[in-house]
Amino acid sequence: MNDSILMKRFEIVIRIEHLTHLTALLERSEVRRYTVIKNAGSLGSQGTRNPDEILITDENAVIILACKDEQAEKVLNELQPAMQSFNGMCLISNCYA
Repeated sequence: MNDSILMKRFEIVIRIEHLTHLTALLERSEVRRYTVIKNAGSLGSQGTRNPDEILITDENAVIILACKDEQAEKVLNELQPAMQSFNGMCLISNCYA
C-alpha cells in the first residue's frame, strides 16, 4: 500500500426516483466517477424491498464513489441538505485507492 492514496468512500442508498437529482448533485460537486447499482433490495424504515418481486413499486439505487478529502467536503456540503428529502442512507468511510 505504499503507493495508495487515502480517500473517502461514499455508499448512498436512495429511492430510484431521486437518482437524477443525486447525479446532478454529484456533478455540482465535480465528481466524475461513480458506480450506480439499480434495483437494489433492502430492509429499512420503508419496509422490505425485494428486487425479485415482479411488481416492485419502490425501487432502490446504490451509488458508490471514492474521492479525496477536499472533494469529499464538496460532496458533503451538497449531500447533507438533500438526504432528508431523499429518505435514504449515506455511509462514509476511509478507503485506499
